[in-house]
Amino acid sequence: MSMELMQKAAEASLKADPPVFEIGDTVNVSVRIIEGEKERVQVFTGTVIARSGSGIQETFIVRRIVAGEGVERTFPVHSPRIASVEVIRRAHTRRAKLYFLRERIGKATQLRERRKPAGVKSKAAARREAKAAARQAAREQAKAEAASAAAE
Repeated sequence: MSMELMQKAAEASLKADPPVFEIGDTVNVSVRIIEGEKERVQVFTGTVIARSGSGIQETFIVRRIVAGEGVERTFPVHSPRIASVEVIRRAHTRRAKLYFLRERIGKATQLRERRKPAGVKSKAAARREAKAAARQAAREQAKAEAASAAAE
């Protein structure tokens, strides 16, 4: 029973429309930062080198070079601290994890750009959207069932 409660709590925390991006994409991650009583949004721009986990534990790693040093940050996909993830550039990759970029510097870190006609989605993006739509439909059905049960 506690496992069911954990799953319900995790489902409530999932974002309704998680950001759609893939490994190798250059992204702007807008992060909400709280300083005292003020809140501001800071943008972290870099290349997505890894994605791992699933559900509420899903994370992604973004890498960029600052003053000649590599900086990597790990972000949870469903975190309320993530304001938005905007894809700047899409890249063609043949790996699921781009850890080899850690040893490279300068132009060697560039990835080949993926060129697709406008409106054409990758299979992975289509799968993610289908899963998100199924989750949303299941939530709405559960709400409808709860409302009908409460009405009786």
